[in-house]
Amino acid sequence: MSGISILILTKNEQQDLPDCLASVMWSNDIHLLDSESTDDTTKLAQALGVKVTVRAFDGYASQRNAGLKLPYKHDWVLILDADERITPELAVEMQAFVATAPLNVAGARMRRRDIWWGRWLKHAQISPFYVRLVRVGRAHYEREINEVLVVDGDIVDLTQPFDHYPFSKGLDHWISKHNTYSRMEAEVIAKGALIKPSWRIGLFGHDFSERRIHQKAIFYSLPARPFIKFIYMLIARRAFLDGWPGIRYAILQAIYEYFIVLKTTEIYENKTKKKQIKI
Repeated sequence: MSGISILILTKNEQQDLPDCLASVMWSNDIHLLDSESTDDTTKLAQALGVKVTVRAFDGYASQRNAGLKLPYKHDWVLILDADERITPELAVEMQAFVATAPLNVAGARMRRRDIWWGRWLKHAQISPFYVRLVRVGRAHYEREINEVLVVDGDIVDLTQPFDHYPFSKGLDHWISKHNTYSRMEAEVIAKGALIKPSWRIGLFGHDFSERRIHQKAIFYSLPARPFIKFIYMLIARRAFLDGWPGIRYAILQAIYEYFIVLKTTEIYENKTKKKQIKI
């Protein structure tokens, strides 16, 4: 099977990379963009014939944009992280899609299934739809944290999902990663870098990605965000139907939101203290 190139972004992924690669070996053009791993990530990839490029990490969006500029053999590239897996059914659907997609179509959106403790978090997962298959040269990333993929052209929704194992390296790794994310989110909020939210676009916008951006900005303007997020996930999205994995995930997301609130407050207080010292 050909017609689709693969981009996998890595940093010390020797644990997850073999299964990720096994799920995309149907492609004859697999690229690894590595952020200077210190384990055997690149050795594992090279042993399987994967094209490896090492680049110092300088930001989430900039790293992914660098990956999109690699010399691909095909017109379409599938973007993956090492803890994600492409199902055989999705591989077949993507191949059929790129073979017939008109030129005005530049991307494909697909459902990602987050899995924890062997359970698909069907209800607890907040943002299950992602654009991961794009025409080379017609997409780029914006926003450094929780980066957004902007596509120059129409986007088509595919029916088959792919799988994601966010806790494959354990709970400590997930918490450590989101501790970093929460600091970056707080800095974005404190700088006033969020767009001015539109309720109209957030609720009724036709473009999925644009709608999500405005929904996020609206959410950040609300009081008691951690509590709202927990109730939203547990009751509105019915995370309890995913069993204990869903309930625990809702709690973790509320804690993550509280980290953002606390760190934003800390940044504001530090700025106030600096101003007082100058006076």
